[in-house]
Amino acid sequence: MADRPVRGAAEPPGFELPLLLFAGFRSLIDQLHAELAVRGHPDLRPAYGFAMQAIGVRGATATEIGRRLGVSKQAAGKTVDRLESLGYVERVDDPGDGRRKLIRLTPRGLDSLTQAAEVFDELRARWVARLGPDGVARLESSLRAVVPDAGFPVDVPGWFG
Repeated sequence: MADRPVRGAAEPPGFELPLLLFAGFRSLIDQLHAELAVRGHPDLRPAYGFAMQAIGVRGATATEIGRRLGVSKQAAGKTVDRLESLGYVERVDDPGDGRRKLIRLTPRGLDSLTQAAEVFDELRARWVARLGPDGVARLESSLRAVVPDAGFPVDVPGWFG
């Protein structure tokens, strides 16, 4: 970055914004997984969290999971296979269509999501301690103002892939 254009102190280069947002996201996710490991979920990876969100509390088919994650049915199936081997999901007959299998979260999978929600609350509290309640509220409000109102996407694995 040695050839960076000279700018005023109040005007950082545009590329820093996405990098800072990503670094903040990465920092939170890394801290989340370190704490989840301590709480009994050492094998969870970020992609697994997105997959379990895509499965949801009602369950989903591999095709639905792939679509929600923005990956192929085969890629979703590999992730589901790994989550199943770790005890986070199970395959059951779909009560609405006997030809399909439904992937559901197990009690262990639900526990990991509950634990993750608690850890995210703790991580947010740490940001409040560093930035102050008004600083975090302003940050969240500002992001809500510029992020499209389409809910929270879980297709990060497909987007990065």
